[in-house]
Amino acid sequence: MRRKEDLPELLAPAGDFECLVAAVKGGADAIYIGGKLFSARAYAKNFDIEEIKKAVSYCRLHGVKLYVTMNILLFDNELDEALNFARELYTVGVDALIVADLGLISLLRHALPDFELHASTQMSVNNSLGADFAYDLGCTRVVLARELSGENMREVTEKCKAETEVFLHGALCVCHSGQCLFSSMIGGRSGNRGECAQPCRLPYNNGKYILSLSDLSLAKHIDELIDSGVASLKIEGRMKSPDYVYTVTSIYRRLLDERRNATKEENSRLERIFSRGGFTDGYFTGKTFSSMTGVRTDEDKRISLGEEKGEYPPERTRVKAFAQIKLGERSTMTLRGIHTCREVTVFGDIPDVARNAPLTEDGVKERLAKMGNTLLSLSVDDIELELDSGINLSPSALNKLRRDAAESFEYFGRSLPESSEKRDTPYIEPDTSRLGRTAIFFDSDELVSLDTNSLSYFDLIFTPLTDYRRCKDRANGIYIPPVIMEDELPRVKEMIREARDLGAKYALIGNPSHVALARESDLLPVGDFRLNVTNGMSSDFWRGVGISDAVISPELTSHQARRLGGRVTVYGRLPLMITERCFMKENFGCDRCGKCSLTDRRGVSFPMRREYEHRNIIFNSAYTYMGDKQDEVNSPHHFIFTTESADEIKTVIRAFKERRPFPLNGQFRRIGKRKVD
Repeated sequence: MRRKEDLPELLAPAGDFECLVAAVKGGADAIYIGGKLFSARAYAKNFDIEEIKKAVSYCRLHGVKLYVTMNILLFDNELDEALNFARELYTVGVDALIVADLGLISLLRHALPDFELHASTQMSVNNSLGADFAYDLGCTRVVLARELSGENMREVTEKCKAETEVFLHGALCVCHSGQCLFSSMIGGRSGNRGECAQPCRLPYNNGKYILSLSDLSLAKHIDELIDSGVASLKIEGRMKSPDYVYTVTSIYRRLLDERRNATKEENSRLERIFSRGGFTDGYFTGKTFSSMTGVRTDEDKRISLGEEKGEYPPERTRVKAFAQIKLGERSTMTLRGIHTCREVTVFGDIPDVARNAPLTEDGVKERLAKMGNTLLSLSVDDIELELDSGINLSPSALNKLRRDAAESFEYFGRSLPESSEKRDTPYIEPDTSRLGRTAIFFDSDELVSLDTNSLSYFDLIFTPLTDYRRCKDRANGIYIPPVIMEDELPRVKEMIREARDLGAKYALIGNPSHVALARESDLLPVGDFRLNVTNGMSSDFWRGVGISDAVISPELTSHQARRLGGRVTVYGRLPLMITERCFMKENFGCDRCGKCSLTDRRGVSFPMRREYEHRNIIFNSAYTYMGDKQDEVNSPHHFIFTTESADEIKTVIRAFKERRPFPLNGQFRRIGKRKVD
């Protein structure tokens, strides 16, 4: 949906209150922050609820909106706390929540139906089907994936029902957001839970920083962005300094207001405040080459440290006042904004007849003008006073009248809606016995060479959509590519129909947009782990839309998995990243496609394979293996085969049948265990 306003909103980050003030001073239309809980930047300073209340006041008094991020995956024992926190954010006046967990979204839609929700980039929305899915959930805005080209961005915006938000400037993840398990599986710090250790910034393959991307800058494309119809342009940087926030925000404010692209000097200024050897616009332009790679050098740091430091004290909002203190009537005080239309009136005590020292006009005005630690500024010259002669009102009563007026003027909270029972999500009882064991084979060569006896161990076999024609006699399901850009949808739909006509019955789906694709071709959907099912509410949600069987998140412990139910990955190399760029072509050559890997500083290798169209999947160095621990997995089993030969696949199957220890060479891990056994 194209925006209704003339210009897109400029959305700035803030990791603390000083950064928030800097963003307002820089000209932001809206600011996004994280609370102390449930934020995808767990290591930023972030805001407690009292600080958020103050932030709401400051933003609203300056005509700026405030959004709060609650965009991590949640576990069952966190849902109640998350909902209560959302209620607090609602009551203090936060304009919108940025969310990702479908379980939390389901709760919010029933408990706080008029709280505006924005679908986080963690939801992996990369086409109009995904955007409409989020809109139907109740998200009025969708933050599109960073990897979209400018043309795809425009087309999604034109077609979808939600308004769209896109990243304008700042750090880029090399993996599609919401799809990264690298930090979680290797270091025990989940990117999907806001704790990313940034393994992509480390060297691989003999000291090369091939996964470290330069920061994004679309300062050269402001005219295209304005014309695209997107509703909001987002600056990344909740971990950055106030100087960064102010500099970047103020430059983009000027560019938007003047409807022009950045000059060479403005681009240079953006680089000086923070860059990783320059910027990239490769995703936007569709030129995803090695030139997108960048690291933050000592020289970059030196240049940034040399930049002039600013000061960002809160700017008070000027108000005028009208007060009445009349005998026999309750005292009143009205505050009006000088630059805003806001006005509030409060009532105080009734004055008495003065016994000795009656109130004077100068004395009352002086006391009423003391705004103290508030966000307001009131001059005695801006106070109009009606004061009866010969009366008195205690200093404490005058102070209270002033405090009540200031607090009322600064308060933008609202009352909670009447409590309502959560409506039951339509439930489709999963027939797990029907599906039994499931497996995905990424290598069609090995799949077609397997004997039928080995294949009979599995009830449902998936193969990548592009390989189905070759594997149609071995597989009864297709694996839909997890990333499908808008301009790729027609071809993907055609391939899905072809697979159905060749005999495919099931579809392994890992993105919200896949629901519509499976329905269009009458394929039975099975949820992949990429749906990020980490709690019972999200599991119930997917059942409610017809996905009665889903592979739950591999980030759960075995105990959490048993309690949640669902299908569990008991064997295979987990996909850790899906990248938009083809690192295999850039670093190894097309002749090594599917036969190369990343090797870290310890000599540990992570195999890589091609994904549709020329994206890459990076797999874990270690296998997940539960063949001898099947009693710990009280759930249907899912297998992932990637680099194994046909003989190795047979060995794995025999080991599971006989409940034997890990049978292959190499390292392995257990469910919920971060360290390799």
